[in-house]
Amino acid sequence: MKADPFVQARLLELQALDTRLQQIAHARTRVPQVAALEQAVAELQRAQDDVVRSETGLSDIRREVARAEADVQQVRDRAARDQQRLETGAGMTSRDLTALQSEIESLARRQGDLEEVEIEAMERQEAAEERVASGSEKQAEMQAEVERLTRERDEALAELDAEKEQVAAPRAELVASIDDALITLYDRIREKSGGLAAAELKHGRCGGCQLELNPVDLASIEKAPVDEVVRCEECDRILVRIPAPQS
Repeated sequence: MKADPFVQARLLELQALDTRLQQIAHARTRVPQVAALEQAVAELQRAQDDVVRSETGLSDIRREVARAEADVQQVRDRAARDQQRLETGAGMTSRDLTALQSEIESLARRQGDLEEVEIEAMERQEAAEERVASGSEKQAEMQAEVERLTRERDEALAELDAEKEQVAAPRAELVASIDDALITLYDRIREKSGGLAAAELKHGRCGGCQLELNPVDLASIEKAPVDEVVRCEECDRILVRIPAPQS
């Protein structure tokens, strides 16, 4: 294949653009905020789950407290009625009064037991409310962290996208200035070589694989016409010989 040596030299400009675009694409996958955001989102989800569990537990305990309060109040009300009947004693025999007094004492013991249950439930409710408050605070902190990292990630990606657009802007015009056959070869080599298809031949060394050419290959290249497209025998990349400046 043959191509004007100055056209071949443009391959190095194209390669520089494509290398930078490749670096930008790689940088997009390595934006630090991306990994940090994934972790923060996972922590936020755990915090939300903890709050839901805590709120569910608190709701159950509140029902226990309400039942305990109702039980205590029911016993109090009955004890109050019995006490009123005892104090009036209207139409009651001595035996009835003794039985009523016994019932009042039994209700007092029952009330004491129920109040202990109520107090224990209220203590558990207080602890559950503290867990919900603490969990909600943690959830709010993680939500703020997720929002902060999201902004930083978007800003970092926007900067890379802006650079990509700026770097890629002259590419189409540059490609149009190079022979189609040479571009086809360049693209084919880039695809199989990890992105680097053209490199400068400088001081007998390939700028692609960084190996020195053996004397035989170097002599063959030096004898080749300046418009011949030469390749590295080691890495198969296009070797660009920079032409001397035109006077």
